[in-house]
Amino acid sequence: MSNDGFWLIKTVDRKTNVKGAPYLDMMLCDKDGEISAKLWDYSELVHGTFDAGELVKVRATVTQFNGADQLRVEKIRKVTAADGVNIADFVPTAEYSGEMMLGAIMNAIASVKDEDLKTLTYALIKEREKEILTWPAAFKLHHAIRGGLLYHTLSILKLSEGVCMLYPSVDKDLLTCGIIVHDLCKIDEFDLNPAGLVSSYSVKGELIGHLIMGAMKIEQKALELGIPSEKAMLLEHMVIAHHGQPEFGSSVRPMFLEAEILSQLDTLDATVYEITSAVGEVKECEFTGRMWALDNRKLFNHGRKESKPKANLE
Repeated sequence: MSNDGFWLIKTVDRKTNVKGAPYLDMMLCDKDGEISAKLWDYSELVHGTFDAGELVKVRATVTQFNGADQLRVEKIRKVTAADGVNIADFVPTAEYSGEMMLGAIMNAIASVKDEDLKTLTYALIKEREKEILTWPAAFKLHHAIRGGLLYHTLSILKLSEGVCMLYPSVDKDLLTCGIIVHDLCKIDEFDLNPAGLVSSYSVKGELIGHLIMGAMKIEQKALELGIPSEKAMLLEHMVIAHHGQPEFGSSVRPMFLEAEILSQLDTLDATVYEITSAVGEVKECEFTGRMWALDNRKLFNHGRKESKPKANLE
């Protein structure tokens, strides 16, 4: 059965099938999530052209591909003013406001006792204060929502509180500051579409990446502020090592305790988000399709808890 609905185009690519016929490969989304969609036998003259960040009205049927729902698009058009649709209602957004999350992070910075680390971290955040309020944390994977960068950062900060209470050998000041700045240069890594979601990687994002850009930014700001290079170097290492292994983008593996904890907590928060998002797309006692970002595993919805990527950040 065909259904009509309004969607935001998150990504759109024109491709050809094995017979050479063109089709549109799209990711459509609203505040509740996203779904893959295909428009077969695509014709620009018949269907028009579409860009990421546009709202569209779609008539489609739901099909299955690799165990996941997919839309087979029959008709598609751009939204008009007569539809009375607001783009803000279709953008996946963090459940907490940017102002609330940034305020919590500023409070964490204020609690840092090492004045050099506090000054450096505060300056780095203040420089990007406007963008960070709504910036997403990813293109397609974890926290790829408006406000996702702050949401991910604050989630890791909350996780670190328990770690620091349990293990007195952890330098809380260093871990706190490393967490706060570890993904900050994702602001330079991504280009956003009009809806405020990631449309593509920037040129700098492709050529350098947020880990190296983040270390460069820390070094530059430390020089401006007269922060001892030995302290800045510790934060730089935490940033370039937080993906853990070279095959995941790290230039080096973590070489001290706080760098390792950051890497592990970063992975944990991302994994929790991705698993709960994926399981929430299938019914109770069913399996997801294979998740390439999670070692190509199928995941099981046991139904014992609500499957939403929701963190308690209060």
